Amino acid sequence: MKKIEAIIRKSKFRELKGALVRAGVENFTYNLVRNVGEATESRVYRGVEYEVSAVERIHLVLLADKKSDEIVKLIVDTGITGEAGDGRVFITELKDAFRLISKDGKDISTKL
Repeated sequence: MKKIEAIIRKSKFRELKGALVRAGVENFTYNLVRNVGEATESRVYRGVEYEVSAVERIHLVLLADKKSDEIVKLIVDTGITGEAGDGRVFITELKDAFRLISKDGKDISTKL
């Protein structure tokens, strides 16, 4: 099993989410994160445009077994714009993963 993490532009998230659902990915987690680096981003507040160094991105995490290569290709193909700062994809091999289920106040772990 592999853990796939991707950091992508916010503007590409909706398109990527639809592509993942169409590819049969049923479950993933995402968060809004900020990246500080060389890149800056323009924002508008009350009609005034200004530059910020903390660029907003989406951090996506999902687990895949058999279709991991297909999912990584989908993320790369969907998330790319050709400009610097498109994002990154990280792949980690997982030894085990467990689903936590609560029954009658007791936590029971189930191997995925």
